[in-house]
Order: sequence, then structure tokens, then C-alpha cells
Amino acid sequence: MATLAQPLDDASIDPAKLAAMRHELGASFGRMLGYFREDGEKSVRQIEEAARLRSAVALVRPAHTLKGEALQFGAVALGAMAERIEMAARQAVEDHLYPDEIVADVVRLRPLFGQVMVRLGGEAPPPVAAPPRPRAAFGRKAPAGR
Repeated sequence: MATLAQPLDDASIDPAKLAAMRHELGASFGRMLGYFREDGEKSVRQIEEAARLRSAVALVRPAHTLKGEALQFGAVALGAMAERIEMAARQAVEDHLYPDEIVADVVRLRPLFGQVMVRLGGEAPPPVAAPPRPRAAFGRKAPAGR
């Protein structure tokens, strides 16, 4: 079972947390995993940009978002890394400084996120194609409820 003391490059997934998430989401698991992929990529990009700009304020929200989503899917090491970035950024905002100590974590964040997504990608059921929507004939409204 994963713990917060694992190495930073450990992309393993806590099986109990992942099983709980799969059970809770049921058929929506694959879709939610897709949202995590999109949101996570956006958060990583925002963290990298904030680090380039040396903006502690801009680090807080994407790190907080990534932390929560990673932990929900059982990606404990990724969640811990995002939490370190978030907490250091929050303290830096109060101290009116930039948290230079998180630079190494920011550099390792994208590769770790990628490894986690590869591991989680094997967990998602194949996507199910949505049934085709009826199209309205020219000059007519589409059927209600569609």
C-alpha cells in the first residue's frame, strides 16, 4: 500500500483508493479519469508557468487541484509532491518570497504525472461510443430531449 514516505518518482497507485474510486464512480470512472488527465495536464502546465514566472501566488491553486485529484485516484506520491508545492507556495506568499526549494519537484512533476497516467490508463474501461443524435431536417427543430 502506498504511503507519503514513498520515493518521489514512485508512480504506483494505492489499490484500495483506486478500488474505492472505481466503486463510487461505476460506469463514469473512464470519463472521470479523462477529466483527471485534462485537469492534471492543465495544472502541471500552470505550475510550470508559475515557476518560470517565480510567482508563488500562481502556484497555489493548480498545486491544490492536482493534489486533490491525484489523491482521489490513489496516486499518493503525485499527491504528496503537489502538496509540497502547494504548502511551500502558501508559505512563500505569506513571507513575500519565492519557494526555491520546490524547483526540483516542479521539474519532476510532469514526468511523474505522465507515469501515473500510464498506470491509470490501464485501469480505465474502453470508451463507449455515444449513440448518434438524430439530426433535424432543414428548417425543422431537432427532436426534444436530444
